[in-house]
Amino acid sequence: MHPTYLGKILLRWCDHCHVPVLGKTCACGQATREVPLTPPGDARPAFPHDIALINRIYGEHFGAPLIAPGQLVLLNKVPDDDRMEEIIVGGGNAGSIRYLPKERRWEPIPRPEAYALFHPTKRVVTVEDGVAPFIRDKSMSLLRPGMIAIDDSVREGDEVFIVTESGECIGVGRAKAGADEARAMEKGQVVRTRRNVASTIVPGTATWDDAVRANAEILNQAETDSIRFVKDVSAAYPLQPTISYSGGKDSLATLLVVQKALGNIPLLFADTGLEFPETCANVAAVQERYHTEVVRTNTSEKFYKTLEREGPPAVNARWCCSVCKLLPVAETIRTRWGECLSFIGQRRYESLARAESNRVWRNPTVKVQVSAAPIQDWTALHVWLYLFREKAPYNVLYERGLDRIGCFMCPSSDMALIHMIEEEFPGLWEPWKETLDSWRKEKSLPEDWVGSGAWRIREGVHAQQKRRHH
Repeated sequence: MHPTYLGKILLRWCDHCHVPVLGKTCACGQATREVPLTPPGDARPAFPHDIALINRIYGEHFGAPLIAPGQLVLLNKVPDDDRMEEIIVGGGNAGSIRYLPKERRWEPIPRPEAYALFHPTKRVVTVEDGVAPFIRDKSMSLLRPGMIAIDDSVREGDEVFIVTESGECIGVGRAKAGADEARAMEKGQVVRTRRNVASTIVPGTATWDDAVRANAEILNQAETDSIRFVKDVSAAYPLQPTISYSGGKDSLATLLVVQKALGNIPLLFADTGLEFPETCANVAAVQERYHTEVVRTNTSEKFYKTLEREGPPAVNARWCCSVCKLLPVAETIRTRWGECLSFIGQRRYESLARAESNRVWRNPTVKVQVSAAPIQDWTALHVWLYLFREKAPYNVLYERGLDRIGCFMCPSSDMALIHMIEEEFPGLWEPWKETLDSWRKEKSLPEDWVGSGAWRIREGVHAQQKRRHH
């Protein structure tokens, strides 16, 4: 999948403080350096749950955890068939983890720079020092004559490290032969190496409080600009101001900015009936913390009645957003205020549609609502550092591996997330799975229609039936 730039990639690193910085100078006074990211480059903090996942994946495959305690780690979601996350640590790209839905597992995709963080004990191929310039500098594949040894655990298709007999890591790549086959070969390709943009990793420990301090002026400026925007829009549209609150990080950051600009105003929460319990708990916590009114819609009955007629929502048939959010919100606004001005946690780095969106707009489905995006130009790291600085009560689901908050069965979710929800939230997923399976049986759809995630893509029923018989 082709990467898309949704805005300038701002992430840099201070090797003195060992923290990410969103400007060319750290608060300590030291110059920062660029961090190579795949676009759109909206990197976010890795929580302990995320780091444990990375260490488990790398530990199982390479025999050692990648990340040592105390290091700050960022994850950068990149375009892929399902889900792939770049791992940023020590100011460099150490590699990635990729989810394989059919196998229901993650695989590591390391970069040579990872060798600055750990030394793998499995899936290592040792080569003669003389071949180093060809592999390290020219990204040539490893041929059998240059190989000295290969770890017994290597199987064809595995990711491996290529290390010289003197102990230098000169490359990474996929094994084209298993250990036994490689040893028996006289010639031929053993590892197909992978060319990557080089980066520098400088290991060191720090805390997120250190990162907040390093970005103090940048956060102050972002907040000031957003507050000014809120005040200007409020003056231009003298309507009842509200904050659209979803339980996610972006709407929480928006709430903080808007309250500093306008004081206490109501929150609009579209309770679809499909929210995680943790999200509802977050709404309650935010209401108590910031002493604000929450105006709710409740539409769970509409969802299931529409599903009986339309079938499950899909990526290319997301009737759920209109039925469960937009139309109920429009009716609530019309009944309560007639019209309103809503501040929404939209950011350009989330999608191409949002990058191209105006900062103030009217949704044609909710004509009674003027929408405005105070944090349109913030990255995910701006948002998280701001929430950390303000000690804001963010949704605990972020600490359990979710990177975005919404309906638990959103068809736009990748299979990595769906499988995680299936395993960790069975009380939510099992009833939904039964609903999907009932629709599958009614329409004579393939046995794997639910488990494979095919329900997330709308096709003509006849096309699905035809595929079933082939």
